[in-house]
Amino acid sequence: MDTVVQLLASAREALAGAPKEGLGEDRDSRWRGRRIVRVGEAWHLGVLLLTDDHVLATAEVLRAAEPGRRGYTAESARERAARRAEALRGGFREGEVVHVGWSVIDAYAVDAGGSSGPLARIDGVPSVRWSAAGGYMPLAGYLRERVELLRG
Repeated sequence: MDTVVQLLASAREALAGAPKEGLGEDRDSRWRGRRIVRVGEAWHLGVLLLTDDHVLATAEVLRAAEPGRRGYTAESARERAARRAEALRGGFREGEVVHVGWSVIDAYAVDAGGSSGPLARIDGVPSVRWSAAGGYMPLAGYLRERVELLRG
């Protein structure tokens, strides 16, 4: 039976050479202001971000961009524009995808029978909850499908 750690290692091998997306963290300083700085890169596989060493749960996804016009009809649109500009100020290129607020998943805890982030063992099968409202599906099939989409 495959473990989460083995499934993730196989996915990393299959993804070799595939494009990665940026991982960012919020920073705030008196001199440089609020910005999102690059702290790494990962393959984006739906609810998972796969790095060379870790698996992460996705959170906020944005594209670095200039804030654009100022007359927003909704405060949420203004906030999204500000976040995109923070990524640009932090060193991401215009249009580059940035993942912020992600969290590390403990694959070993899942293999031991527990759960971490969207991963869990359901009836002994490594599984992933692919959406907040969705149920669990086998991780092997999920990774296979997501790797094909990314490589596609």
